Amino acid sequence: MFLSICAFSIMDLIVKWSTDYPIGQVLFFRGFFGMVFYFFVIPRERLHNFYFTKRVGLHFLRCFSGLIALVAIFIALRSLPLATVVSISFAAPIFTTIFSIFLLHENVGIFRWLAVLIGFIGILIITEPGISSLNIYYIFPIIFCLGLSYVAIAIRQLSTTEPVWLISFYFSLSITLISFFTIPQGWVMPDIKDFILLSMVGIFGGVANLWLSQSYKYSEVSLVTPLKYLTLLFAIVFGYFIWDEVPTIKTLFGAALVIISTMIIFRREIYKKSTISSKTFND
Repeated sequence: MFLSICAFSIMDLIVKWSTDYPIGQVLFFRGFFGMVFYFFVIPRERLHNFYFTKRVGLHFLRCFSGLIALVAIFIALRSLPLATVVSISFAAPIFTTIFSIFLLHENVGIFRWLAVLIGFIGILIITEPGISSLNIYYIFPIIFCLGLSYVAIAIRQLSTTEPVWLISFYFSLSITLISFFTIPQGWVMPDIKDFILLSMVGIFGGVANLWLSQSYKYSEVSLVTPLKYLTLLFAIVFGYFIWDEVPTIKTLFGAALVIISTMIIFRREIYKKSTISSKTFND
């Protein structure tokens, strides 16, 4: 999980730096070089039919929602302070909780509803919505959270039958294909240094996706989830030293509320799973 956090943080830095290149072109590098990476992790016995799946529809929905989330976070990273984007992105589990009610028909108790309320208060404090100070770019981290929330649910469903590398491969393939439609907007020929950096978006993004999925599959949620909040520390440090960005007290306080909210959600999820396991054992 720690390696995944580092890889995502480096990818975010490069995306924020890449303002000289159209977002569609950066998407191409994210998709293509991420896709190339997955060919090195496909099991040898699956090379002849690695692409085979019986769940095309769910893969499509996962890729579609993931693309919306990816484009939104790329726009946000270029337009807002790094710590602000990362703080709002922590709210994804809040939206996942809401979606799970309607898509997975899960029962949500009073503690998780309280967590959702705390999380939304945190988002309001960070974005400080108002007519006089409205910044349209604050909507993009929220769109990212919405897209990522469905991605989490789709991966939860897909992972019961699909290997992690196949889920990630189809996502990178979809990014690559969609990026070609942005060529008429005018791609820029990068020099060698920029080409290497842009390629790192795909490599680090692909590696991070795989490591993140694996960590949630094989590690305890109680251990994995708190490590995710290291990204805020990285964002504050990198934002300060590279772009002279200093997070406001408002941003840090709102981020604290969002983190508390998601921790409540994950703790209740762990409690629910342990209760179900104990009942199954006793039966």
